[in-house]
Amino acid sequence: MGSGGGRTFHIPKEDLKKEFERSIDNTKTAAFETTINDEINDILAEYNDRDSNTIQEHLNEIQEVIEEDIEGMIDLKFGGSINKYTYVEGLSDVDTLVTLNNSELSSLSPKDVLNYLKSKLDGKLKNLDNINVGELAVTLNFSNNVKIQILPAIKQGDGFKIPKTTKNEWSNLIKPKKFAEKLTQVNKNLNGSVIPVIKIVKGINSRILKDHPLKSYHIESIAIEAFKTYPDNKPKTPKALLKHFFEKAKDIVKKPIKDNTGQSIHVDEYLKSENSKERSDMSYALNRIYKKMEKADKLRSVSEWSKILGE
Repeated sequence: MGSGGGRTFHIPKEDLKKEFERSIDNTKTAAFETTINDEINDILAEYNDRDSNTIQEHLNEIQEVIEEDIEGMIDLKFGGSINKYTYVEGLSDVDTLVTLNNSELSSLSPKDVLNYLKSKLDGKLKNLDNINVGELAVTLNFSNNVKIQILPAIKQGDGFKIPKTTKNEWSNLIKPKKFAEKLTQVNKNLNGSVIPVIKIVKGINSRILKDHPLKSYHIESIAIEAFKTYPDNKPKTPKALLKHFFEKAKDIVKKPIKDNTGQSIHVDEYLKSENSKERSDMSYALNRIYKKMEKADKLRSVSEWSKILGE
């Protein structure tokens, strides 16, 4: 009869040491990732803590003043970043569409409407520091750091006509809702993570690219392109998504993005034609930010990431 003894496996000390070091390294990496993601979430909490009540009070007062002397209805609707939930206080303007349906203003030229709005509002609003008329909108700067841009619009069906940038006439029919729906869908596909990333990008854009920044609408358009597809095997943490944005953005900016709202041919006309110097410069700048993120990850440097994020 044979004896039933068990085998004893000997694991070399060198292998045990490597496994231990690998375990320690993984723990440090996990702690580093958690720290950076927490930092990003802290910044988002600050961005989201805007005083919407104050903004609404300003809008109510603006509407009351405008409606004092005209017949018909004036309707103020949030546009731009607030409407798409990508608003960041101090980085985004409060854009409002002033729809002129059934009012006497709807028969005037855009320039006449803009000048009328300025004359009506100047000196009649609380805490108003100054008021300026541009090609598209009237900009109101308040002493509480709120900046509101009033964009006159004539509603037609499911779209609007707004002032043209080059001529004193109303634009073709634009459909900003169409763009908002695309952004909403991309955001939904990644469980609501894209819009927070856009807010962080706007913060980085305002500091690192402050001399020649991306426009807010362009950032949102890049995000739609960048997150159309996202690998299932990649993490969906704020940090991973932020890196993905800049990794893709450096190539996306090289070509014009078609404007599906109808407001213009491309959302990024300010960067001129495909492969222009402006686009090359922007691509280089975005790639530098991405490389800084890569370097910070390689060094597991919280301080380098904090510099990028502005903490």
